[in-house]
Amino acid sequence: MDKKMVRRVIMYVVGLWFLALGVSFSIKAELGVSPVNSTPYIISEISGISMGTCVIFVFSFFMLMQILILRKEYQWKNLLQILFSTIFGYFVDMTNAITGGIVVTAYPIQLILLAVSIVLIALGIMLVVDADLVPMPLEGLAIAISKKSKKLKFPQIKTICDSTVVLVGIILSLSVLGRLVGIREGTIITAVSVGKLIGFFQEKLKPIIFRS
Repeated sequence: MDKKMVRRVIMYVVGLWFLALGVSFSIKAELGVSPVNSTPYIISEISGISMGTCVIFVFSFFMLMQILILRKEYQWKNLLQILFSTIFGYFVDMTNAITGGIVVTAYPIQLILLAVSIVLIALGIMLVVDADLVPMPLEGLAIAISKKSKKLKFPQIKTICDSTVVLVGIILSLSVLGRLVGIREGTIITAVSVGKLIGFFQEKLKPIIFRS
């Protein structure tokens, strides 16, 4: 394995860790579930099926969409998204334990934790995507769409994908449960800001981190 590949693997794992830590800070903020988890959370609330099972179901749908969009261009190595999503789940358990001692006492503290969460999630996604190994399922879908789009780039598509997942969650929650569950202002703020922050990190940090 050459030095470039070693660096990419390290950046990928670090990216997964930052992403997991961002999710944990989002949970501690208690301002709503993260965008990618919003629809699985609502489906879990509606069906009584475990959150983990619903995440696998929704992530599998994202992977199917990638295949339908890319067709012959689809790289079958991306089926490893299932494996790395599982590793990511273990990372989240670890980071939840690390952040478990954080006590939220006021709304301003919640906003600070949310801001930290957004930065970590955006940085983590940037590292995972630009390591160019295997993206997470929703990011893989955004990459697939951006490859077929002549006008929109990945950060913009990422914002659209996040917002769409949240919108689907809102519609399901209101139409089936009759109330909004799991989705709050933090979910919306994260959905519209992470993509833009990824673009910023790609412009400022990618040339430094992934330099030849």
